[in-house]
Amino acid sequence: MMPAAVIVSSSKVAAAALAFALFAVLASYAEAAKPGGGWLPAKATWYGAPNGAGPDDNGGACGFKHTNQYPYMSMTSCGNEPLFKDGKGCGACYQIRCLNSTHDACSGRAKRVIITDMNYYPVSKYHFDLSGTAFGAMAKTGLNDKLRHAGILDIQFRRVPCNYKGLTVNFRVQVGSNPNYFAVLVQYAGKDGAVVQVDLMETDGATGRPTGAWTPMRVSWGAVWRLDTSRPLRAPFSLRIRSDSGKTLVADNVIPADWKPMTDYPSSVQFP
Repeated sequence: MMPAAVIVSSSKVAAAALAFALFAVLASYAEAAKPGGGWLPAKATWYGAPNGAGPDDNGGACGFKHTNQYPYMSMTSCGNEPLFKDGKGCGACYQIRCLNSTHDACSGRAKRVIITDMNYYPVSKYHFDLSGTAFGAMAKTGLNDKLRHAGILDIQFRRVPCNYKGLTVNFRVQVGSNPNYFAVLVQYAGKDGAVVQVDLMETDGATGRPTGAWTPMRVSWGAVWRLDTSRPLRAPFSLRIRSDSGKTLVADNVIPADWKPMTDYPSSVQFP
């Protein structure tokens, strides 16, 4: 009987150790996501053109386009999974900095970047694969190119509010959307930046009024959310979004009855 007891005890210890390890990982992910938190260590690399926005098409795995223009202004980054979060980290903003003690070209000044892409080959627990513009922005004046030759760089980062001044939450209906499949890209989610849930409300065909029932959508890829149905959806649609801070916004009838794929539908709402 003793060996069996030892086996049970060892299994319990192993299970407890695994649970503790999982808790530690989840806690560290939460720490990285918490606005107003302290500085954390990370590694940084860069890709694309030295003064570019990263991808050659100014896009990325989040689905955002024109990342060389406002509000992104090429200050973008790929994030590994604790930052990208299967797309639910898309649009989140972080301050990054490198210290002079790390490299003599580092300015120590904090620069804000936006997660717009996925880093598939991380070199550390937190890995920012930055645009050439963002990587060089951490340098002292005139030493941008010198810093970009540093290779893998030790940096510090922290979550901060985004600044999408003058913009409201935008919904871009995706190619291939039809009455039984509706997909939408969510962007410019105010200070919170990252959206973790989207729900859709249809219009009642008989009354022409909202049904009052919310149907959860699911992540398709990046910041694109989708809803598949066995029956045609009835527009106009209202969309409800929740940020990773728990705040909720409702864009009433933001998608019109005559919606079209590959079309932007700006809302009148924004996270404060």
